[in-house]
Amino acid sequence: MDLKRSPLALPFPDMPDIDGVTLRIARARYKDWDRADLTFAELCEGTSVAGVFTKSACPSSEVELGREHLKSGSARALIVNAGNANAFTGYRGREAVEQIMEQVADRLGCARAQVFVSSTGVIGVPLPKDKAKAGVDAVLTANPCGWEDAARAISTTDTFAKGAAATAIVDGKTVRISAIIKGSGMIAPDMATMLGYIFTDAAVDPAFLQSLLTEINGATFSCITVDSDTSTSDTVLAFATGKAGNAPLTSFDDAGADAFSAAFHDVCRQLALLVVRDGEGAQKLIEIEVTGAVSDKSAHTIGMSIANSPLVKTAIAGGDANWGRVVMAVGKAGEPADRDTLSIRFADTWVAQDGLAVDSYDEAPIAAHLKGQEISVGVDLGLGSGKATVWTCDLTNGYIAINADYRS
Repeated sequence: MDLKRSPLALPFPDMPDIDGVTLRIARARYKDWDRADLTFAELCEGTSVAGVFTKSACPSSEVELGREHLKSGSARALIVNAGNANAFTGYRGREAVEQIMEQVADRLGCARAQVFVSSTGVIGVPLPKDKAKAGVDAVLTANPCGWEDAARAISTTDTFAKGAAATAIVDGKTVRISAIIKGSGMIAPDMATMLGYIFTDAAVDPAFLQSLLTEINGATFSCITVDSDTSTSDTVLAFATGKAGNAPLTSFDDAGADAFSAAFHDVCRQLALLVVRDGEGAQKLIEIEVTGAVSDKSAHTIGMSIANSPLVKTAIAGGDANWGRVVMAVGKAGEPADRDTLSIRFADTWVAQDGLAVDSYDEAPIAAHLKGQEISVGVDLGLGSGKATVWTCDLTNGYIAINADYRS
């Protein structure tokens, strides 16, 4: 499948190396393509780990085993294959994952529970054990690589490599965060999203790292959608090597915890928006701000109802300021709403207020706004102080073409 680079793509950023992390890539050839499709991250001893995973009732064995391995709070390796999701593959799929974990653990001299595996690609095809073994052998002896090569190797229908970085001062030390992610379709997370990996040289207690990731996930990765579909393999993992030399962060009471949290949040938000920018067939990035809801949770649900509406997404794709479709999406969300207090805007122009169309509004600036690549939609319910911001993309013929040809 020849995929054209998204018009919303951003260049890959300069990202610092993370002390205690060594990246390698190789070709396992899980699909008929001439590119690296296996990524390996070796992590130093003492690395903390946290993770969030899909809530799909049909998860892959990688997700099931990843949840189990999180209990140890410690990681020595991450290995990711692209091209085969290894989901809905029964005992054969699980055996393939266990084989990979044992192979890596034997090489590093660590416990199998310290090895994390992710797979992404076609569902229902067991991961071939022979290719898995040969691929792992190759990646374990490959030369170290950089972040951009690793980001490309984990991609499937992505049209550009995605990465983000930030720094913070913790306990008088400069700590670094570098992260990569893949995701383009099947994006509507219910706990995590796509495959995302965050690495930091900060020393962070596993329990605090987990609470931080869970909280920030709710405000970033769980606030994006491309197509309302949740993958069987969605995973975000965070690894903290401790090589920066700061006193370990154990709670928000620790010096520098707020700064680290802000940098961590910034990286996750950057990654989440990169995924929306690469939504399959996307031509426009759409931000939806909901205010005046009865609670933040209610605002989020309403925002996702708007963001997932094919009618809203196609209207914006066509540059049509059809705010009636937004009203429809608010009304079907199943959350408290009152027609007579509802207000809607595009960009900074209110088109409806308190349940009525604004007679004096000029549609020309709205039409101009909708021709752009970054679209802003606002909804105020007039019921309370709840608020949320979510992001999506438009729905175009490109989405259909990519997914109709996905397995060919």
